[in-house]
Amino acid sequence: MQDIELEQAVEVLLAHATPVAETERVPLLDAVGRVAAEELRAGFDNPPFDRSPLDGYTFAASSTRTATAERPVALRVIAEECAGDFFAGTVDAGECVRIMTGGAIPKGCDCVVRQEDVREDGEQIHVPFTSEPYENYCYAGEDIKKGTVLIRQGQCIRAAHLAVLASEGYGDVLVRRRVRVAVASTGNELLQPGESLRPGKIYNSNLYLLAGRLKELGAEVTVVGSVPDDIDKAAEVIASYADVVDVFLTSGGVSVGKKDIMHGVVPALGAERLFWRVCMKPGAPAIAYTRGKMLGIALSGNPFAAFATFELMAKPALLYLAGQTDVLPARQRGVLADAFPKACLGRRFLRARMETDGRVSLPDQHESGSLFSAAGCDAFVDVPAGTKPLAAGTEVEVVIL
Repeated sequence: MQDIELEQAVEVLLAHATPVAETERVPLLDAVGRVAAEELRAGFDNPPFDRSPLDGYTFAASSTRTATAERPVALRVIAEECAGDFFAGTVDAGECVRIMTGGAIPKGCDCVVRQEDVREDGEQIHVPFTSEPYENYCYAGEDIKKGTVLIRQGQCIRAAHLAVLASEGYGDVLVRRRVRVAVASTGNELLQPGESLRPGKIYNSNLYLLAGRLKELGAEVTVVGSVPDDIDKAAEVIASYADVVDVFLTSGGVSVGKKDIMHGVVPALGAERLFWRVCMKPGAPAIAYTRGKMLGIALSGNPFAAFATFELMAKPALLYLAGQTDVLPARQRGVLADAFPKACLGRRFLRARMETDGRVSLPDQHESGSLFSAAGCDAFVDVPAGTKPLAAGTEVEVVIL
């Protein structure tokens, strides 16, 4: 089986991933981070009435057509209206209503003036200037027109969506169930945080990286922990989840060493291997397989390699399974703020950080086993195969995380 390009690997994973079909209706606050299973539209114009954008007085603009600084027009205050109140009467010429921000504009009024711009005198105000019709005036439906699509089916619901849906009176949303993912790491060398560190052992950081990222993406995560460097035992553990999770995600055991067990685990599971090795660095020796309806993704055990291949390869498949329609990461052009001194024989993804001015900063550490420099990473620089060392100021392709 030949190495495949990253884009091909993603296509293969998407082709073997069936989006979650089950749905549930959840309260609005529980919908954040979930994928909408229905299209929701505005049932009414929002705001539902013409309203004031400020604290002041509302009246007919024609009432002030003769107003000057020397000869202000006096208007009689006939009512006061706060947000939530509603003045049902009509305001005639020479009259006004004191109104607060968000208050409904009464009949007969077509403008608002700030209270600090007029002189208040008991039950009347003095306006020293002319006003224009619909000055300081918010129309009904100015924010959302009736029938506007508020959330599309397959769209991930964010906090701003909650506010929009709440403004239209939606109290619950139909969403797809969460993608169920079991996550584990292979390796007899792994310890759990909290255990005493012993010679030759390391803590299982990849497990926390992957499980944490899965939770950030809204998955229902089962943390299996570490599986031993034993083909039959590892296959037994993974097989026990085949009928209860959508994805089994592992790190480690995918290269060509003595303890790289995943090559044997896949046939021991009775699974179909989809690919092994992706044309990218870091994380090339990734394996994908299927066992029944379960999709298996086995990533490199090197921390940054696991991070990079998760973001670039596994994440699109997980988003697709969740029912999202936009699953590929955004890309843009940027300019390197730092040099990268090595030639790239094969395609390479460099950890990076996008600055607000469009420059792309690179850390000092780029080794696959380095984890700390990934903590500040919010982008990858996609370096094509055969690229010579990159100088500061070089224009590059950037993958946004």
